Amino acid sequence: MHLHKYEKIWLVFGIASLIVFLSVVGVSAFSQDHTPAGGMETIDPKKVNETAPFDNPGVTQLDEDTYQATIVAMAFGYQVPDLRVPVGKEIIFKVTSTDVVHSLTIDDTKVNMMVVPGRITTKSYTFEEPGTYLILCNEYCGTGHHMMYTEIEVYEE
Repeated sequence: MHLHKYEKIWLVFGIASLIVFLSVVGVSAFSQDHTPAGGMETIDPKKVNETAPFDNPGVTQLDEDTYQATIVAMAFGYQVPDLRVPVGKEIIFKVTSTDVVHSLTIDDTKVNMMVVPGRITTKSYTFEEPGTYLILCNEYCGTGHHMMYTEIEVYEE
């Protein structure tokens, strides 16, 4: 089989690009200790309501400047009482699902997390502006998906 000069050039260019790309991804993932977004904690989806901190969802103060918001996602809703957090404080969101894959997206912020059954997803965020923020599920989870939302109130101390 005879390859034309330009075909050889494009093959070499394509293979070299692939090697460079895979090398960059490999170095980034392994040498810099990257893990999946949210961490590697696991939980039994059938025992979420019996496992701390998901047995008591809501906002708890961890120290003077840090709060934890524990949220359980389930078909067509979030199991959480009123979410109220102070502006300018670090909020650690801990979220899991009891049934199918969901997401937790807080509108007008950089919080966007996949919520997978059997996994605990964690994300830290500090709200800079007070107000009421909409929390949505962006992962289609069934016929009632459009009803899956809640709100978080960020207030001035």
